Amino acid sequence: MLIAVLAGKDNLTTLAVEAARKALEMAKVDSDDLDLILMCTSTPEDLFGSAPQISKQLGCKTNPLSYDITAACSGFVLGLISAACHIRGGGFNNVLVIGADALSRYVDWTDRGTCILFGDAAGAVLLQGCNTEEDGLFGFDLHSDGNGQRHLNATIKENESYNALDSNGSVLGFPPKPFSYSCIQMNGKEVFRFAANQRIIDAVATRLELPSERVISNLGNYGNTSAASIPLALDEAVRSGKVQAGQTIATAGFGAGLTWGSAIVRWC
Repeated sequence: MLIAVLAGKDNLTTLAVEAARKALEMAKVDSDDLDLILMCTSTPEDLFGSAPQISKQLGCKTNPLSYDITAACSGFVLGLISAACHIRGGGFNNVLVIGADALSRYVDWTDRGTCILFGDAAGAVLLQGCNTEEDGLFGFDLHSDGNGQRHLNATIKENESYNALDSNGSVLGFPPKPFSYSCIQMNGKEVFRFAANQRIIDAVATRLELPSERVISNLGNYGNTSAASIPLALDEAVRSGKVQAGQTIATAGFGAGLTWGSAIVRWC
């Protein structure tokens, strides 16, 4: 398995911007024509979100609304549905949906149960307004279950190295200790029952009676790239000719939270 990992001066925002530019180039749409940018990520460069920085680096002069969606591996599907809702009900015309994550920053590299599974990547698509008859979103289904959070998480924790003596005599317990996120914690057996990996993808294809050549999967090349998984696989399939305009695509994402969603769309 080849895992893609950010290193050196690379960061998730520049990776997402590169994916966004390629999507705009393929769609032949200028960045100044964007009405909305949705950055689907659980690993932003900034606690307050990365989407506005995407707009800045794309050089958008119209200051389009830009915000993050956090739903781990389900993020991109949620982004697609959110974009469709903005277009159908809000009058938006050009919506850029980016799926990007850098989970390598949050894995314990001594834990072989998690570190070999995750990679870093970004992918993007452009959704545009159209007539009702041309609407390419045929249906979707979205859910979440907080009971499953204990099986897959990266929770906040106190910084154990904090020295209370550095608080200049402040009262006990204040100022509060600095916090940071823990490494990804995963109960593999429980998550396997819920989340999509290659064996489950194969099982779904069998149940839908789909031949292997009609199933898109790149897990073997990049690992689980979270919110980037679907757009990354879709981009490769489109550029290779495996997916053609007018074809119907079934997408599904299962992620931490736990969240899950699916959508049936037509590629234009």
